[in-house]
Amino acid sequence: MRVLFVTQALDLDEPVLSTYHEWVSALANRVDHVEAICLKEGRHELPKNVRVHSLGKEDGRQSKMQYALRFFLLSWKLRNEYDVVFVHMNQEYILISGWLWKLLGKRVYLWRNHYAGSFLTDVTSFFCTKIFCTSRYSYTARYKKTVFMPVGVDVGRFIARAGVVRKPQSILFFSRMSPSKRPEILLEVLALLKEKDVSFTASFYGSPLPEDVPYYEGLKRLAEEKDLNDVVSFFSGVVNKEAPDVFQAHEIFVNCSRSGMFDKVLFEAAASGCLVLAVSEDLGREAGSEFIFDEADPTDLAEKIEKWLAIDLVGGTEALETLMAMAKRHSSGTLFDTLYAEMGT
Repeated sequence: MRVLFVTQALDLDEPVLSTYHEWVSALANRVDHVEAICLKEGRHELPKNVRVHSLGKEDGRQSKMQYALRFFLLSWKLRNEYDVVFVHMNQEYILISGWLWKLLGKRVYLWRNHYAGSFLTDVTSFFCTKIFCTSRYSYTARYKKTVFMPVGVDVGRFIARAGVVRKPQSILFFSRMSPSKRPEILLEVLALLKEKDVSFTASFYGSPLPEDVPYYEGLKRLAEEKDLNDVVSFFSGVVNKEAPDVFQAHEIFVNCSRSGMFDKVLFEAAASGCLVLAVSEDLGREAGSEFIFDEADPTDLAEKIEKWLAIDLVGGTEALETLMAMAKRHSSGTLFDTLYAEMGT
């Protein structure tokens, strides 16, 4: 099988997207050849059967029309080098070249996992052989051609390592700093805990996109207004290879993303031995209702955090074992074996 793999970035130094370098590499180990098209190319270490093509964002931001034209021309130029197309997340690429791939008889597969969608997503689905997602609440879950997949986490990378000390009564928020991730929910809850004299520290790891810088600065002001500066720290985003050490240094991980996103970091945190609390109903289905909280009721999350802060999590609990088992069910090996099998049919 020869695959055209389309993704946002192939860059081991990119904080949010570096993990998808692993996706290209893992799929390349299961197929004959991969032509990889990315919006931005950086440092990468891929198998010899992978050839990378960049749309040029690393040379400076250009117009969407320029990117679209370059993508279409590459789709045509490389037409004899691939049999199937795999597009990660961005439906726009299928809207650009889907009709061409259909005329050429190429099988097209889309991975899209997000609660939001539109008529354009429906149009995109017309060109797809199958659509992959992980969440029952994803917009794409509605299609008959949708296949539910494991999330895909290299569990072995996140198992606790010697030299990393888990700080007692520590809370972690780890994500890109954007409105869709809703870190302000946790800040409001931390203010409630401080009012009750609950002992804790909290770390917010993540960087904003350029357009979200004002939002990020607003988060810092909110922390100051809530008198949280002595217990809350903000850190820039880290590349994926550094993420395990961050997770393993904290006891409780909180994720505020809406149901339908089923963030990969939930599983990375669980594999690292963190107690995971999230809004996601998907997590409730996978692990149990004790791990989810009501986003509309700050006291619900505050009570759950206070409960777990009072327990010795470092020593291990049944809850942590449940979360670890969940992470193992969504291992990278399971994901890529399933992807390969689905794309071969």
